[in-house]
Amino acid sequence: MKAMVFAAGQGERLRPLTGKIPKALVPVAGRPMIEYPLLLLRHYGIREIIINLYHLGEQIEAYVNDGAKLGLKITYSKEQELLDTGGGLLKAKPFLQDGTFIVINTDVLIDLPLADLIDFHRAKKAAATLALRPDELADQYGSIDIDTEGQIDRFLRAKRPSTPGGPCTKLMFTGVQILEPKIFEYMPSDGSSAKFGTTKDTYPKMLLAGEALYGFRFDGFWQDAGTVERIKNVEDRLAKGSIRLHYL
Repeated sequence: MKAMVFAAGQGERLRPLTGKIPKALVPVAGRPMIEYPLLLLRHYGIREIIINLYHLGEQIEAYVNDGAKLGLKITYSKEQELLDTGGGLLKAKPFLQDGTFIVINTDVLIDLPLADLIDFHRAKKAAATLALRPDELADQYGSIDIDTEGQIDRFLRAKRPSTPGGPCTKLMFTGVQILEPKIFEYMPSDGSSAKFGTTKDTYPKMLLAGEALYGFRFDGFWQDAGTVERIKNVEDRLAKGSIRLHYL
């Protein structure tokens, strides 16, 4: 299985720090942020990874290089302009289109049992499976509803045509997902430089078309490292030993 790590963002919430270094290389507890998703993937034997680049991307490429120092095989997808999540995926299609693949945001620290997520995805024969988490502010930031079987019933404003299996639960996206190449059928076919998002454009189309979209509920540790405050919070918790990432 191959994977993609999104690392093209400009890290607006981390300015002025990200004026000089890309978000992916901002240190978190002594490691560049991007190492966390890379080490999670490596722990589960996923070594062929593509990383998209834009803002100060040459620094990321210089640090990670071909991935050999981390026991990985890294490829890069260089964007001339920010293509958003959907456009970034579409540009990387030649690398990803041959089978099931994983996508992770570069700023995600998560103690996720990735093998369980993969098993769930395969058991459900899903076109896409998103790792989801409970959050009291789910409605404020954009919730995703799943039924008792884990099938996504509502994705933002888009609702599944069929009736859900039992009551639904509101959850939020963690930034980790498993996808089948079928997702590319719901993307523009006129080139690989389109700019669009998977959450705003692609997944709603797939849901309305009746594709099997699933949510894997994860109740363990998750934190995005998108702000200085959140980085400090996770550093403090790691230092105190109140959280542990099993793949480190």
